Amino acid sequence: MAATTHPVPTVHPPRPRRMSRIPRNVRGMAYAAPTALFVTIFFLLPVLLVTRMSVSDWGLFSGNGGVNFPTNFTEAVAERYFWASIIFTLKYTFVTTVILLALALALALLVQEGTRWKRGLRTAVLVPSALGLASASLLFYALYSQQSGPFNPWLRSLGVITEPISFLGTPTSALWSTVFLIVWRFAGFYMLLLMVGLQGIPGDVYEAARIDGAGRWQTFTRITLPLLRPSIALCTILCVTGSLLAFDQFYILTKGGPDNSTITVVQLIYSSAFAGRNNLGLAAALSVIVLVALLAINLLQFRGLRGKDS
Repeated sequence: MAATTHPVPTVHPPRPRRMSRIPRNVRGMAYAAPTALFVTIFFLLPVLLVTRMSVSDWGLFSGNGGVNFPTNFTEAVAERYFWASIIFTLKYTFVTTVILLALALALALLVQEGTRWKRGLRTAVLVPSALGLASASLLFYALYSQQSGPFNPWLRSLGVITEPISFLGTPTSALWSTVFLIVWRFAGFYMLLLMVGLQGIPGDVYEAARIDGAGRWQTFTRITLPLLRPSIALCTILCVTGSLLAFDQFYILTKGGPDNSTITVVQLIYSSAFAGRNNLGLAAALSVIVLVALLAINLLQFRGLRGKDS
């Protein structure tokens, strides 16, 4: 009896997808167009406008009175609090950056170790990051109050002080009170960035170090810090830039006082433009000086903090 044969089904090769008729470079430009439009409207055009205002006699109510270059820049440098604001801003930036990054790194290492209270500690440190800086400044302004703030009663009940402390009454106390606010507000944010960097370090590297007999300090200095360098560089750049542009916390807490000892560069720009002077040309010249200084500082940070392989 002859075996029945079944017809073999014909397998058709998959049809190639129809290629788009739009060239690849045109599609790439279309994808980048929204971002380019956003950057142009909210960055490039304001920079061009500020640059134009910096070389013009531009009043808040009188408008453009014509080109007066370099009058605005010479008046900016000769401003009464120009150098004092620069010195104070640099001092505040240095103190804040060192304390904030050191605390954030310590918290990131503590949470990374997997302690018993890891989740609770992580939540407690991250909660202040959800609060706006202006809201946090208003909160601490109430906490620092000598009349109704809780800090003085707490410290007195613990026996730390015998008389109320004027947290914002002296230049030194105003500086450190503001630094405490910023560290409380941003420590969780920078801890999170450093935690991401720590999680990116392979565990095999630490295992090999333990086999070779490396201690905790050697592991930290020879492995953790070098491999965490990109994350530390990012945190440093963000912290330095944010500190150099500090405004909200000092405007709410100290208003530049006491005795104009806590005036930042951005506060000086604000006072030149709106608080009495109404000179937008002078404020624009100060803004251009700050912009150039920020670009130079960020360039130095990129060159100093990048790795050898960059």
